[in-house]
Amino acid sequence: MCERDQVEDWGGRGGFDWTLNRRQFAMGGLGALAACASGPIGGEPAALKEERVRVSTPDGVMDAFFVRPATGRYPAILTWPDIAGLREAFEVMARRLAGQGYAVLVVNPYYRALPAPQFRDFADFSGQGGFQKVGPWRAALTADSIKRDAAAATAWLDAHSEVDKSRGIGTHGYCMGGPFTVWTAAAVPARVRAAASLHGGGLVRANDPQSPHALLGQTKARYLFAIAQDDDAKEPTVKAAIRDAAAAAGRPAEIEVYQAKHGWTVIDSPSYDAAAAERAWTRMSALFATL
Repeated sequence: MCERDQVEDWGGRGGFDWTLNRRQFAMGGLGALAACASGPIGGEPAALKEERVRVSTPDGVMDAFFVRPATGRYPAILTWPDIAGLREAFEVMARRLAGQGYAVLVVNPYYRALPAPQFRDFADFSGQGGFQKVGPWRAALTADSIKRDAAAATAWLDAHSEVDKSRGIGTHGYCMGGPFTVWTAAAVPARVRAAASLHGGGLVRANDPQSPHALLGQTKARYLFAIAQDDDAKEPTVKAAIRDAAAAAGRPAEIEVYQAKHGWTVIDSPSYDAAAAERAWTRMSALFATL
């Protein structure tokens, strides 16, 4: 998971400009759209419709960003952002995924504290002492609370005519959002059929019955676990524990350590690695094509 000393090191560089990352990501997306099996009808990028929305949950009202092709019905994707929350970078990423033919809902995991965006970008997170700020907000993000949020978000999606309810729902999560994908799949097993964890932390928790790896048997999803090389170096047993748990649960799971640093898939992260991020995006796209 994203560590305090890592973010403090990023902030010590005097901030960073992710404009180039955004441009690289968008250009990479053009190639991905042409190659993706579940891409836009006719092979052309879809015109999109987007808006800020509010999702009622048992704990309050969760704000979110919803983007989908302007016409038609599509399988839904639920996105869990990283530690810096819902912000422009995740809206950019959601638009690309929607352009591949999905109805994408990016939620604000910190809605119990305040609406998004809490930070403009990762530079703002590190510059404002983000760890100290989000600490109390993260404390509310237990397995049970995320399951409640996931069930509410799934019901919200299924209530919309743009969502093709004959297809399964996918979910993906970044950093702290990685384990949320498994909790989502466990909360709504009849609907969630694909889950991708991108440099997710806390996937294996000792002596915790709610540890994501321990819940795989309660789900019906296929999985992608993309692990950062530095996360693997710190916890080298995690990948084997996930692999064993997935095999025992009979859940298909692609588990790979990428030669990239934690945060490499998020376009406003100073660890963003365009080549490795594109490969992870391709594997995630292949997973969601099974919905």
